[in-house]
Amino acid sequence: MIKKLTLFLALALLGQTLSAQVYTDASAFHVFGKASEATKTRYQRLPAELEGVSRPAVWRLGTQSAGLYIRFRSNSTAIHARWTSTYGSWLSNMNPTGVRGLDLYILVDGQWKPAGVGRPSQEKTSTDCLVKNMTPEWREYMLYLSLYDGIDQLEIGVDEGASLEPSHVNTPRTERPVVMYGTSILQGCSASRPGMAHTNMIARALDREVINLGFSGNALLDLEIARLMASVPDPGVFVLDYAPNAHAPMIKEHGEEFFRILRDAHPDVPVIFIEDVIFPHTLFDSEIRKEVEDKNFEQKALFERLKRQGEKQIYFVPAAKMTMPDGESTADTIHLTDLGMQRYVDLVLPVIRKALRKAHK
Repeated sequence: MIKKLTLFLALALLGQTLSAQVYTDASAFHVFGKASEATKTRYQRLPAELEGVSRPAVWRLGTQSAGLYIRFRSNSTAIHARWTSTYGSWLSNMNPTGVRGLDLYILVDGQWKPAGVGRPSQEKTSTDCLVKNMTPEWREYMLYLSLYDGIDQLEIGVDEGASLEPSHVNTPRTERPVVMYGTSILQGCSASRPGMAHTNMIARALDREVINLGFSGNALLDLEIARLMASVPDPGVFVLDYAPNAHAPMIKEHGEEFFRILRDAHPDVPVIFIEDVIFPHTLFDSEIRKEVEDKNFEQKALFERLKRQGEKQIYFVPAAKMTMPDGESTADTIHLTDLGMQRYVDLVLPVIRKALRKAHK
């Protein structure tokens, strides 16, 4: 009898715990970080019109939610999330929280502070408490979405009786976004959690929306991506970091054509070219070293050619400055850890600031 009563009480308490949160579909909140709103589903990066136009690998990567985030406010003492991943992805060189988890930030005195992560389960649908035991006062939240998986469904859970509303702030500011194109590194591999992808770090540092068009292994100067970038209304600056993927002949043949699509649409918007990183393994792998040297030669030649043609609003980040001096910034000698992401930001952020300052006085 005592065992039955104990079991009954335990189940009753469990029921109270499960009913303590009220979930709201995140479709109530705007998705930030998109180049286009005309996506096939809510949490994708590429517009629906590119399905069947982009190469299959690019399209699939575009269904992943890297760089996307939502903002909301609540007076709840805890924030929960329930989400369903599209693929249930797993990467051998990346933390599962970065691959298909969530990352919650709270605005404190004008600065976004990390508050907790949504850890993915073994199943495609995950439920987690992101932060708890807070005082019941109004706070502004930003929730970064998964870097290397898509999200089919997302719900936010708050205390029963608490309120959940759209954000009251415009931070990161949405005016004149930074539009960045690149590789797996730009997509966020191997950040430990979504907020540590360097595009998201740059957005917080600038207090400005950054659009992440990183396509793992597939930054191959696809011209429909240039047209998508060019379609962004009133961009602040374009950042081209495709060299780790694009081969030297590809840069030579298509680099200027890609640039011209951006320049024709936005004659006064700065464009930043970035060379390939001198990664640690290039000290030992002579074939890779030669490949990186050839890519960077063509990237620099493209930049110099544009300068000779009279282009003014262009900037260049050379490989010499991209070198990781101690070799301790990567997860696998290529993809950046959080330390590597921070070093990338320290190098590139001043160039972006300079370009924005000169172009938008």
